[in-house]
Amino acid sequence: MYPVHDVDAILLLALSLAAKRRPAELVEIIAAAELTQGAIPPETKLSDAFYRLSEYGLICAQDGGYTLTPDAQLILTGQAKKAKTPERIYDIKEHLADFHLNGEHAIILLTVEQIAEAIAAHQTTKKSTGKNLLIPKPKPAEDLKRPGQRKPYKSFATRRRKEG
Repeated sequence: MYPVHDVDAILLLALSLAAKRRPAELVEIIAAAELTQGAIPPETKLSDAFYRLSEYGLICAQDGGYTLTPDAQLILTGQAKKAKTPERIYDIKEHLADFHLNGEHAIILLTVEQIAEAIAAHQTTKKSTGKNLLIPKPKPAEDLKRPGQRKPYKSFATRRRKEG
């Protein structure tokens, strides 16, 4: 596949997160893209990425959503589980560079307005009081002790020396 863009790899990674059990809606794909990268790619680049990846037969429209094809799932297999997002994107881009077009595929045409509406819908759900499961949980500070934890054991001789 030539040329390979970062957005293509981000879209494949987001689709792998959002469409695990069933085809993902556009809003879910946007949320997964923000989760993986920390920011949402521009609408025009996302529209072009949908076009390119569907042209190469890596994503398809199914049941009102979008999902990965078996070829795309092969590209995403073999990823290191502890690899960070930039490393995963780099690996996906390498696999995409080696991928060759096989036959004709249905092209997904998403307009910039459709993607902008999905981004706006994602932003409103992010601000709502409901629970958004795609947002990572905040990590607690390391030096805070959990309730019920005891002090480290000190021998009687050590305590006696410090007291005297």
